[in-house]
Amino acid sequence: MTEMIEQTAKVVPWNEVEPVTMLPGVVRRTLGSTDKLMIVEFRLTAGAAVPQHEHPHDQVGYVVSGAATMNIDGVEVVCRAGDSYQIPGGVRHSVRFLTDTVLIDAFSPPREDYA
Repeated sequence: MTEMIEQTAKVVPWNEVEPVTMLPGVVRRTLGSTDKLMIVEFRLTAGAAVPQHEHPHDQVGYVVSGAATMNIDGVEVVCRAGDSYQIPGGVRHSVRFLTDTVLIDAFSPPREDYA
């Protein structure tokens, strides 16, 4: 049983995860992934934005710190530290960061482009 756990379980220190700059002021780290779920940290600078887009993956997120204006399926809302959000796959969304912000997003299934 121990051998099976060692093959499937894994701990990765944050500082060993390579940051990826996606857009100016938008940096992501893929913190963990299985065949069904992926967890990603985003660190964003005030004024940065992710343009409107959609993807087939369900996305659930949590605002660790900062604040952002999210537009989800045409509805705009400000999310602040402690808030969470859910975006079903296929729903158009965008985000603009009001302050330096840290988000944690879970994607299911995992995003191939973030691996």
